[in-house]
Order: sequence, then structure tokens, then C-alpha cells
Amino acid sequence: MDETGTIIEAQQRVAAEWIEVRNPYTQEIVGRVPSANKAAAEEAIREMRAARVHLTRHERHQILNRMAAHIEADADSISLLITSESGLSLKDTRHEVARSVDVLRFAAIQALIDRSEVFPCDVSSLGQARRIYTMSQPLNLIVAITPFNHPLNQVVHKIAPAIATNNKVILKPSLQTPLAAYRFAEVAYTCGLPREMLKVICGGSLDVAETLVRSDQVEMVTFTGSTAVGRRIAAIAGYKRLTLELGGGSSLIVLQDAELPKAVDIAVRGVFANSGQRCTAVRRILVHQSIADEFAARLAERCRQMKFGDPADASTEVGTVIDESAARRIEDNVEACLQSGGRLLAGHRRTGALYAPTVLDDVRLEHRVVAEETFGPVACILRFQSLDEAISMANHTPYGLSGAVVGNHWPSIQRVITELETGTVNVNEAPGFRLEWSPFGGTKASGLGTKEGVIEAMKSMTFVKAYSLPWDTP
Repeated sequence: MDETGTIIEAQQRVAAEWIEVRNPYTQEIVGRVPSANKAAAEEAIREMRAARVHLTRHERHQILNRMAAHIEADADSISLLITSESGLSLKDTRHEVARSVDVLRFAAIQALIDRSEVFPCDVSSLGQARRIYTMSQPLNLIVAITPFNHPLNQVVHKIAPAIATNNKVILKPSLQTPLAAYRFAEVAYTCGLPREMLKVICGGSLDVAETLVRSDQVEMVTFTGSTAVGRRIAAIAGYKRLTLELGGGSSLIVLQDAELPKAVDIAVRGVFANSGQRCTAVRRILVHQSIADEFAARLAERCRQMKFGDPADASTEVGTVIDESAARRIEDNVEACLQSGGRLLAGHRRTGALYAPTVLDDVRLEHRVVAEETFGPVACILRFQSLDEAISMANHTPYGLSGAVVGNHWPSIQRVITELETGTVNVNEAPGFRLEWSPFGGTKASGLGTKEGVIEAMKSMTFVKAYSLPWDTP
């Protein structure tokens, strides 16, 4: 079974219902996947737990590289698939596919690396003529739960490190965007991954996810999604490892000496990429009062020039958000801001799930549009007088994922790096910039501090075994 869709066909033989996937822009049905139930989740756990698979480092390296080459060669088709189920523009989904290829290639490199250590035991009066060695071993079973906003890359970020470490995974993708996950699994099997190492199930009820999370046969849950769901997982998971990558409220601090064209470019990328549906998206732009008027005018003009609409049009810069109800929430948050002192500079138009790129000025911390995680293409400008005020405003959020500063005054930049309560700070770049193998993760309501990124994920998916041997020095 090596053609796309064969997993779906096989699962449908035992499934009673379908989950229909609709294009957020056209509302057309673009695919469907079998709806698993609690019994199917329990059976998946039993099957995967009982499976015994071991791939050599060379085999893992080859499989991951083949998967990267396969996806890269089929990038146009996969990008269009993601666009059809998510409403994201082709510009954004092509970028997502390229990132996913990077994840696979970085994981292939890391699969070859042995991080064993050696500890001599004759360094203490209590020691012996021995040496202690360490080795990394995989966990027995991992559950991965992924969100709608990066239907492929979030999946790859969890599965590629698992393959690199010889782990077995049950993947539960978002109900709204499961098609890319199934396509990815087919690619993995085609490229030689044993089916016992990866199983995709998609459940239409909470019973499926909770069954997977609660099971004492599962040794780790890795989840990316909302803070509310992450806290629920933490409450019910029991005694197992958790990697929770949750919400964000990133600030972009624009210092008085910032180069305005560069600051505007960074703000546009930080706010509007992926229709603003990223945990690292800029939610508040903090601008020094002395340059705020000019910055706001430049940003509003750029926003008005952006093409938004049909996600399948290659020239579209901003597609839809995930569905109409999400767009309505964005619209309501913006409207509430405007009713209580905010000023509209551009945008604030909605058609179904399509929400126009929007710029707001004179936003305050208490406005819901920034107090909550408004998951969409809305740029919110807040003004500050001093660096103390800017840092306080940036930290005035339950989230602690990422942030950024634009400027050239090193003492101020150093303070931002040190004092921002986030897992990542970027200088003269958007908060979301990273490479796929660098550490990534947040604090506070953005996560437990455990990092993702290929290298850190591989660490979290293994345990260190120590063993000692006699070692007589000649």
C-alpha cells in the first residue's frame, strides 16, 4: 500500500463514520478521513505497545533522507493539499513544506550521532577501577497531538525526531486539517518506515484524545495547541513525560533608533505570515512614542497593499483563517477594541473565514485583542515612552513563548534579551525566526519550559541508561 489514501481506505473498513474536511475559502469538501472511537484508540495502543522494531542508525538516516527527498519532489502537490484543507495561502504552505524538509534532513543528520558519555571512576577516594558509560534508549510508546495551523510541519516536528530515536508513535492530527498528516504517513511507509512505528488516527470525540493521553501504556505525550487544552492534558496524563507547546502573545519592541523600513518589514512578516495563525506571531507591536506616528502610517500603507483572498492564487499573500467562527472571534475582538478607544488604520473586513489584514493603533493592554491570543492577521500598535515601560508591557501577558526587538542601541537590546520573560528573543528579526533543529519552547502559559526543535525533541524522546565496566589502568 504505497499510494496516497491507502491508510484511509484500510481504516475505513473498521470505522463507522467519516470526518469531512472542508476548504475554509470555498466550503467545498476536499477530503474525508475515518472517525476513530475509544475502542479504536485502545486497540492502537495495544498494537503499538506490543510491536518490536529496531532500526539501525544508518537505516533511520536513510529513511529520513528519502522522506525529505520525496516531499521536496512533491512539494507543489503537498502545498496545494495543505492550502485546500487549511485556507492558508500557497505562499505560506510552500514555506511550510520547505521547513518540513529541513526538519527531516536535520533529523537524518542527528540520527547518526551517538551522544554517549564516559565517566572515569578513579577520580575519588570512594571510586574504583571502573568506567561508567551512558547510552540513549527509546521510550516504548509516544502519543503526538498536533494543531490545525501547521498541518504538515507540526506533524514532522514530532515524528521525525521519533524516527531518529527509534520510537513508536500514535499520531492524532487536528480534525480540521488531517489530510497532510495522512499524506505524510504514506510517504513514510513508502520510504521504508515500518508501519509498526507510526499509526495515524483521527477521532471525532474527546474520548479518543483522552484515551490516548490517560493510558498508562503511553510513556510520553507531545502536544502543540491551545493553553486550555494543554492544561487539560497535564491534568489527566498521569505519570508520563509531557512536552506542551501552547499559546503565545509575542511582542515586537521597536526602539527609538530603529530603522523604520526594517521595522515595518519585520512587523509585516511577524504579524501576517500564516494568516497570523502562529503561536509566535506578533500580537503587540510596542513602538517608541517619538516614531509611532510614522511607523503606524508606513505599516498601514503596507497592509493596504497586501493581496488577500483566494488561497490557491499564487499571488495571494494572506489566505483565510481556519473557519468562519474563528474569523468572527477576530472580528469581535477588533470591534471591541474600536469601541473602547482603539483606532482602525487598515482592514477589519470579513467574508466568511476570510479576514482582511488589519492594523490598529492606540491599543491598550486591557483591550481583549491583545489581552487574549487573537489568532489572526491583526497588527496592534501600543506606544511607550521608556524602555522600562516597554519591557513591562511586553511581560504583561500570561504567555512566555517569544519576543523581538528592533533597534541598534546595544545596552537596550541587551536588557530586552535579559529581561523579556520568554523562551526566545530575536534581535532585528521577527519573534518566530528559528532553524528547525534549534531549541524552541516557552514558559508561563506557553509551556512547561521543555524545548522542541529536532535536537531537544530527540533528547525528550529517549532515556539515558548508565552501565559500568571494570577498567584497570596498566
